[in-house]
Amino acid sequence: MFLYLLLNLGSFSIPFAYSFEKNMRFIKHWKAVFLSLTIVATIFLIWDAIFTANGVWGFNPDYHINLLLFGMPIEEWLFFFCIPYASIFIHYSLAYFKPDLLISEKITKGITLFFLVILIPVIFKNTDKAYTFVNYTFLEFVLLMGFFFGLKYLQRFYIAFLIILVPFFIVNGILTGTGLEEPVVWYNNAENLGIRLLTIPIEDIGYAFTMLFGNVFLIEKFKKKS
Repeated sequence: MFLYLLLNLGSFSIPFAYSFEKNMRFIKHWKAVFLSLTIVATIFLIWDAIFTANGVWGFNPDYHINLLLFGMPIEEWLFFFCIPYASIFIHYSLAYFKPDLLISEKITKGITLFFLVILIPVIFKNTDKAYTFVNYTFLEFVLLMGFFFGLKYLQRFYIAFLIILVPFFIVNGILTGTGLEEPVVWYNNAENLGIRLLTIPIEDIGYAFTMLFGNVFLIEKFKKKS
């Protein structure tokens, strides 16, 4: 059963097809998008490979092709291109169709500072939980980066992320076992907080934010250079 592959391709196909829409023409930014996806994917794949090798999480062979690279199925590699592409397409669609839909700078600073502060005790109280500690440390870094160098990107991204969470809960829910006898991706609960939103570890929301805003931040910087 190729469920993981189908989820990747299904998530990617429609946004990619609409990337050629004659007015928005999202495809015109392909260089910045591809470069950003590659950089962020490289970071996350290194992290992924280390966690996979150490049993922080793993993959159910019943749901993926029997082709592994550094212990990870090829679908996991595709994940870091297909899912971010689909998600950032939502962000830039919002920017195109609702250019004035922004959170004020003051509120954006407040939201960011709030998360920066509450993450600190979570990080230091969970140094023994690999996923929690590494995940929220990365999130803290990305939020700091956004606060000092990309606040205007966060003004829109916070709104876009709330929209992105809808397909996120669908796709990630399936990956973590919603509606299935066994999960596609399993997690070692000794390495996370053990808090689940349905079947999704709560850390996954921070993981998604870090990965997606990291891409948006880099895309904007690359677009300026080009």
